[in-house]
Amino acid sequence: MTDDERTTPAIEAVRAAGIDHTVTRHGRVRSLEEAAAARGIEPRDLIKTLVVRVSEGEHVFVLVPGDRIFSWAKVRALLGTNRISMPDAAEAKSVTGYERGTITPFGSTTRLPVIADTHLRGRSISLGGGDHGVGLTVAGDDVIREFEATVADISDEETRRA
Repeated sequence: MTDDERTTPAIEAVRAAGIDHTVTRHGRVRSLEEAAAARGIEPRDLIKTLVVRVSEGEHVFVLVPGDRIFSWAKVRALLGTNRISMPDAAEAKSVTGYERGTITPFGSTTRLPVIADTHLRGRSISLGGGDHGVGLTVAGDDVIREFEATVADISDEETRRA
């Protein structure tokens, strides 16, 4: 099996769900912008999948477009809690089966609730494909439907300093 044919749990999961998708393979990248360029898309179409710890043993996936920043305050308000945190790399891998930079709700070892930013609706998006240099391009609406995601305004516009 060549690298181009190698599968991941994420690829198997999107296939099993019957979701129309494209697998993109590229080498390792060092930034979101580099990953978007390697996939031939705009950063806004590359979705960051974050694992957020709500409480001990309780986690959620949070999906945010690459050109926006995760809003801690908005997610806390949505979840009705005063405190959320990001697990360390080992805990994130234990919960999802994926290393940071490869995390996706597709094929996760634990099915977690998904919170999707409103900007995913009605768009083609690219998510992690479960391995470094692997992306899954899918319809944002299919991801929302597959995971029965809560859709909410959970991000802020990224502001860059000149």
